[in-house]
Amino acid sequence: MNALIFSALSGVAMMFAGILLRTNNSIRSLAILLSLVNIVVTFLELRGVHIVQVNTAGMLAFDSFALLFILIAQVSTLVFFLLSSRDMEKVGRNYPDYFALIFFILAGVAISAAFQSLLLLFLGIEIMSIPLYILAGADKRNLKSNEASLKYFLMGSFSTGLMLMGIALLYGATGTFNLQGYVYDLANIPVLLIAGLMLLLFAMSFKVSAAPFHFWTPDVYDGSPSVFTSYMATVVKAAAFIAFMRLFAESFGAIKTEWKVLVGIITAATLFIGNITAVFQQSVKRMLAYSSIAQAGFMMMAIYALNSDAKEGLLLYAAAYSLATIGIFAVLVKMKDQTFDGFNGFARQQPMVAATLVIFLLSLAGIPLTAGFLSKFMMLRATIAEGNIWLVVFAVLMAAVSVYYYFRLIQAMYFRESNQTLALDITPGFRYTLIGVAAVTIILGVFPNVLTYWLYF
Repeated sequence: MNALIFSALSGVAMMFAGILLRTNNSIRSLAILLSLVNIVVTFLELRGVHIVQVNTAGMLAFDSFALLFILIAQVSTLVFFLLSSRDMEKVGRNYPDYFALIFFILAGVAISAAFQSLLLLFLGIEIMSIPLYILAGADKRNLKSNEASLKYFLMGSFSTGLMLMGIALLYGATGTFNLQGYVYDLANIPVLLIAGLMLLLFAMSFKVSAAPFHFWTPDVYDGSPSVFTSYMATVVKAAAFIAFMRLFAESFGAIKTEWKVLVGIITAATLFIGNITAVFQQSVKRMLAYSSIAQAGFMMMAIYALNSDAKEGLLLYAAAYSLATIGIFAVLVKMKDQTFDGFNGFARQQPMVAATLVIFLLSLAGIPLTAGFLSKFMMLRATIAEGNIWLVVFAVLMAAVSVYYYFRLIQAMYFRESNQTLALDITPGFRYTLIGVAAVTIILGVFPNVLTYWLYF
């Protein structure tokens, strides 16, 4: 509960920072300080130290799974601030408000990770989504940003309508919003419950951009300011998956046979569409948008399996994917030419930054000794435990396809010549932060217990 309270208070503090603080440097320093405070508070709660005690009447459950993911989200947010907060200045004049909106998103993340009532699921998803509609359209001078915000709002509203209808049908079938209160005869499952389950499945698939509910994703990610795209594609997507998993594990785990095949089809379609379409992209930003759909396909395997490997794997995947993608976008934001050709000769001019990008790309591709490899491996192992070998084989084939478009960027950086000098605003602090994030990516790939240990102790 402390994570939720402190995130909300941090958002309020950043709203007033625009009045009380005059320089962008002081605003940025306050945001980083508040982010560190949130991390410390959540870690203390994970270790059983509660600064504030609040009775949630069983509507929220801040167990180790929820708190560990919230901690991952907060650390990823800190990394985002350290790498990209200077680039947020270029988006518009409302600099402190951008930080406030991100802290409010973290409050939504806390609710989405810990909800025990369908009403809190709705609130958590909406508290995450509404600030993102604003951030997507933050660059008001850019028509693509305005278009992205409108598309995101319309598609988000549509999926929210499906979610509310599903919640209403579930309440009609069970008489409760509580996840633990569903009592029914497995031999005679109410039709209303199945209909509500399907609507919630489709709504959550929209939120995580799983196929065939993914069509809004490339345009929204491409049109939004790049500095905010990295956040909506990582922390917010991972939070939606945590909520997705909690919902299906605690409410519908007993009736897997009713929805398992459909989730398997969605997973396969997401892997296929995301990877195949990414191959044909010429813009690195749009390639990463389709890559995020492909990564969602792997994370959908956790929803399919719903076992201990899936639980650990989803947390590791959230950390690996978030850190790698935030790192790549932090460099991409500084590039004037965001096509593959824009990275030609990058390694000769920025060798250290290029090396960190290689580690991030290898992690996204699932190459051994990176966190991305182990997280994918755990997803595959979880699916094998459920007896679906064909989905595992298909996922491995799609992972092989992803190697092609990730290595295109490595090829451009190391094996192609550039006729122009890249004038990038890269500070020593930015460079050292990238190196630190790359080191964490390798450490998690070699010693995953550094993260998963906290799930049990």
